[in-house]
Amino acid sequence: MYANYHTHSYHCHHAGGTPEDYVQAAIRRGMQIIGFSDHVPYPFSNGHCSGFRMDPQEHGIYVQELQELRERYRDQIQIYIGYEAEYYPKEFPAMVENLNQYPWDYLILGQHFTHNEYDGVYSGSKKADEEEHLVQYVNQIIEGLETGYFSCVTHPDLIRYRQDPQIYRREMERLCRKALSLQIPLEVNFLGLGEGRAYPYEPFWQIAGEMQAPVIFGCDAHRPEALLDEDTYQKACRLQQKYGLNVQETFAFRHLGKGTTP
Repeated sequence: MYANYHTHSYHCHHAGGTPEDYVQAAIRRGMQIIGFSDHVPYPFSNGHCSGFRMDPQEHGIYVQELQELRERYRDQIQIYIGYEAEYYPKEFPAMVENLNQYPWDYLILGQHFTHNEYDGVYSGSKKADEEEHLVQYVNQIIEGLETGYFSCVTHPDLIRYRQDPQIYRREMERLCRKALSLQIPLEVNFLGLGEGRAYPYEPFWQIAGEMQAPVIFGCDAHRPEALLDEDTYQKACRLQQKYGLNVQETFAFRHLGKGTTP
């Protein structure tokens, strides 16, 4: 792999390893770019604490640590500061305001819940297996992309809808059409692929291949060794070949729709 933009670390409280551990693994793999995307601190208006994301008080430490690594390894690999974030309409403006306290390069959109985290449905649960949740999931991803802040959609097939295939196709064609129009890639998620999770979900990737929506590979690394997993990479390559996926190696960094290529 040339680049991986989906990398977690101890900062998100459910992954192992320091950022430097991941940088060193990426260098061993021969990567030219590593982007970090720990779960963004979300200052929820009602005080909700998710437990799987960076605490707001860690925010500055995270940025400082990555800036120091960027300088230390500048001759060996490019390091970028990113976050994985959901689009929660009510809470999104405060999240961005908090984010902008420090420099950052990109956001990837991982829509783990519909509506807001404290009053919605987890997208990967069997509770999401209803048309209204599928429609809401796709609506929020599309609205999130339209904000101009997101550079990639990670595990776009996370939603666990398994009822009417025609309804699934209708909604996922909407999602892929928006990604194609904005040239924002959809991620084949290596964590799900390697662990045999419900995603990657092949009917989604058949649609993405037919529509030639932009696609990118993402390790979703929660341990440094994940960056060295050749077996999962080869599985992703077979998925690419099976459905003719339009895979790209990098993506543009978008802040309010202004794209810059790293």
